[in-house]
Amino acid sequence: MLTEEIQKEIYFPYPKVRDIQTDMISDVYNAIKGKKHIIMHAPTGIGKTIAVLAPALSIAMKNNLTIFFLTSRQTQHKIVIDTLKQIKQKFNINFEAADVIGKKWMCLQNGIEAMSTGSFHEYCRALRDESKCDFYLNTRKPNLQPTVNARQAIEELKIIGPCHVQDFIEQGKKKTMCPYELAMLTASNAKVIIADYYYIFSQGIRQSFLPKIKKELENIVLIVDEAHNLPNRIRELLTQKTSSLIIENAKKEARKYGYEETLENLDIVENALFEVGKDTEIENVISKNSLIGMINKSKPTKIKDFRGPENSKNFLGDYDEIVAELLFSGEDIRDKQKKSFVLSVAKFLEAWLGSDIGFGRILTKEVYKKLKINLSYRCLDPSIAAKEVIEKSYSTVLMSGTLTPTSMYKDVLGFSEVVEKEYKSPFPKKNRLNLIVPKTTTKFLERNKRQYVEIAGICSNIVNLIEGNSAVFFPSYELMENIAEHLKCSKPIFKEKQTLTKQEKEHLLAVFKSHRDKGAVLLGTSTGSFGEGIDMPGVLKAVIIVGLPLEKPNVEKRLLIEYYDDKFGKGFEYGYVLPAITKCLQNAGRCIRSETDKGAIIFLDERYAWRNYYQCFPEDWEIEVSLDYEDVLREFFWK
Repeated sequence: MLTEEIQKEIYFPYPKVRDIQTDMISDVYNAIKGKKHIIMHAPTGIGKTIAVLAPALSIAMKNNLTIFFLTSRQTQHKIVIDTLKQIKQKFNINFEAADVIGKKWMCLQNGIEAMSTGSFHEYCRALRDESKCDFYLNTRKPNLQPTVNARQAIEELKIIGPCHVQDFIEQGKKKTMCPYELAMLTASNAKVIIADYYYIFSQGIRQSFLPKIKKELENIVLIVDEAHNLPNRIRELLTQKTSSLIIENAKKEARKYGYEETLENLDIVENALFEVGKDTEIENVISKNSLIGMINKSKPTKIKDFRGPENSKNFLGDYDEIVAELLFSGEDIRDKQKKSFVLSVAKFLEAWLGSDIGFGRILTKEVYKKLKINLSYRCLDPSIAAKEVIEKSYSTVLMSGTLTPTSMYKDVLGFSEVVEKEYKSPFPKKNRLNLIVPKTTTKFLERNKRQYVEIAGICSNIVNLIEGNSAVFFPSYELMENIAEHLKCSKPIFKEKQTLTKQEKEHLLAVFKSHRDKGAVLLGTSTGSFGEGIDMPGVLKAVIIVGLPLEKPNVEKRLLIEYYDDKFGKGFEYGYVLPAITKCLQNAGRCIRSETDKGAIIFLDERYAWRNYYQCFPEDWEIEVSLDYEDVLREFFWK
């Protein structure tokens, strides 16, 4: 309940707090004020951004705290900035905000687009250390203080602030300054910093980033938006990979720059990789020592020199010596050509020495023209990074429209104590139909042409029946293509492709929206660009979710299930079922985006009616199960 006292304290810029926002605002206010953590499942339409920022900012201003609004979507950055501008204007309060994306994407240097993120950071550091970046030199003095011109540029940004990342980039272009450093200088005095997850949850980046902007985790309120993505994002952050192809490219670099010792060491690593994989199936778990032992089998041998034994050179070394040499030569190659495969191999070999707990070591083989071996040191447990951050922060707020069950996120992210809240949808139930059609399946063993034709027939019947736009989401691009060729649709079809650029995606969506009166069909994948994050109020009349987007039951998935079984006794749920249901709920959330929207969400697979999947849906969804889907849809839309 939102008390009068809280309502007076919060920075809520709109004329009226909606009924559905009152509990959320109150819960966030009490959690942050009490230095507690909170996980919130809050469906689309509640107005989560302002419901969290309004109380958080008021507490931050009073207690000299900094808010980090973390989001994986750059579109959300602008929403946060616009909300902060409304607060600043309404309450006439003076505070700064910094909007930051990856340094590479803010860089104005030419030719950095093709570089990997890791290579870019090494290259950027080298340019700074050698005073070869004019953008940086124009922004910071050797003592790291801002230049006179940089101070002036920041004052100009304050006038129009809070600033979106694009404002920093434009200012950098105009003043020949580093946009990232301008954002960092602003962040030092900022009350709100908008950034990607990795700025806080990557230990290396956090330990560099926070001291630079003079912030401490203990005085930071973390707001994690779309937090259902956080576990996987952390796993990816902590995962390291290499392959025989990368090693092959590293050998080409070594030859190019005449690094004989590096070439010899890469041969050792490559031979060890193929030797370890020799008796391995297509995919398997391997031990840490299997690779280390194979490399160490290549004992140092002296290459005789005609000038005498004292001039003989040790070309081959053990594991630690090989890593050290590859790091040295890799950094030199990176300085010469902006990126280095040698350095990538060295970094992987360093990471390989890490802990076994919460990690899996996986070797996979694939053949395309020739055998390729991939090796990964894969993180299974996101709490390895998340737990420390959560425990040290002043308060952590997790929010998403698909954080169910909240208990799973409490477990997998390592919360010891946390407030768990689930809010009901604010939209009229009569405007939404949740329907399971248990008629077909996309189970791997039952995929065949007959099944594809039947699925296509049902999808065609539904989209032809409904007046307006529909979206159909598939578990994979392959399934989408196999089923799409059998669609008999009377409306234009727009298809998502893996190769679409950002501009092409925006154009496709714009044209699709323009068909809202006569109707069109959008085909996409559950994990693709259109399955999550797009907002089309008033556009979609139906969303069909074909099949269950369960991940391939590979070695990694087996390890994850085993790990969560050992830790929580819920391996199948946490490692396999619930992540797939979360994707379905994200797809479903594309349909009803406002109080006036009316739409149907159809789950097309017999497994949705099975108890172990059915029970994963939110309690307030009131799902109907029927094979007579056309009659149900007619009654819903035209009764």
